[in-house]
Amino acid sequence: MKALHVLKITFTAIVVLGCFSTSAVIGTQQLSLTDQEAEWIGNKIFRNECGGRNDYLVTWNKGEDFMSLGIGHFIWYTEGKRGPFDENFPALLRFIKQKGVSLPTWLEEQKEPHCPWGSREEFLEDQRSSKVYDLRKFLTDTKDLQLIFIVNRLQAALPKMLNTAPVKLRPHIEKQFYHMAATPYGMYALVDYVNFKGEGMLATERYNGQGWGLLQVLERMDGTENGVQAVREFVKAADKILTERVNNSPPERNEQLWLPGWKNRLNTYIQESVEYSA
Repeated sequence: MKALHVLKITFTAIVVLGCFSTSAVIGTQQLSLTDQEAEWIGNKIFRNECGGRNDYLVTWNKGEDFMSLGIGHFIWYTEGKRGPFDENFPALLRFIKQKGVSLPTWLEEQKEPHCPWGSREEFLEDQRSSKVYDLRKFLTDTKDLQLIFIVNRLQAALPKMLNTAPVKLRPHIEKQFYHMAATPYGMYALVDYVNFKGEGMLATERYNGQGWGLLQVLERMDGTENGVQAVREFVKAADKILTERVNNSPPERNEQLWLPGWKNRLNTYIQESVEYSA
């Protein structure tokens, strides 16, 4: 992943770009990532979602009614289908197109790009088609822009979360956010989790009224330190939030099958923070 090239493409209108670093004012403090740190985060997300393999950039997981695409496994529903989870692949396509990159021809021809396969079975039967090949190549060639899209999402998340949260909790949420954002590995956990489980603001992303996004994790945190200890506190809170999600989930979704993998992913945040700070 060519991070230097990535960072020379402005993240958002609020980003102040230097020669070797990217910074943005979010809330009351300034965040920054060097080229090397951005590349490190992008590679970690690609590994988490795709195992670092380009063939997993276009997938349809068993038991899900949507496709998962790109380094962030962005959700794409079939035409006319709307589920409880945030469909973010169409937004990614619009973002990449705005950056001057052409979409595969069959997507360019659609006014509103929609998933051309009606089911996982239909997609699996079409694995050797030109559409799958074009889509995988397109996503392989635009990994850098996908990383910018993911980071932009985090940049936009804090103001939205603060506006959504009860007034009395806002200082706590902001404080915990900046405990995490103080280090590159803390930023990695924030970027990865918001891509992995969302901001936590959608009413549809609730079971029994309980969300599982970044907002809920920050609310549950109770740390006072930056660095590795902040990441440990984040993982502890996220573990509880995701366990509650599974306990509250509809039995037919069999989400208990996913929980061990989710917890393993959370534990990589601690592992990476210890290794990065060593």
